[in-house]
Amino acid sequence: MNKIISAEELSAHNSRSDLWFSIEGKIYDVTSFVDEHPGGEEVILEQGGLDATEAFIDVGHSDDARKILKDLYIGDLKEGDVIEKPTLSSVNQASMEREESSFLSNFGLPIIFAVLFVIYKNYF
Repeated sequence: MNKIISAEELSAHNSRSDLWFSIEGKIYDVTSFVDEHPGGEEVILEQGGLDATEAFIDVGHSDDARKILKDLYIGDLKEGDVIEKPTLSSVNQASMEREESSFLSNFGLPIIFAVLFVIYKNYF
């Protein structure tokens, strides 16, 4: 019989020395894998104590990654419990703001100036 783990218990395991997360309702103890994670420790630490399903699926992990998870499986989420979903880290949020700013300066401003120029030439 699989161990049943509450969302509250899961959320307590969110440090580098004690790291668990959930993927599709299954709980994994990834503490021993932090140093080996190919994406770096920061990426995996951000998911600690949380539902990492979306992050795991979005990256498109390999079959090898899924095999590693099987070895790290420790139980199932208690039925009916809801796990907090991770929010954008300040690093990711800053990156998104830079991308938006970059888009505006690379495309938006030149387009605005071109439209203003055409209006000026045609009406003045």
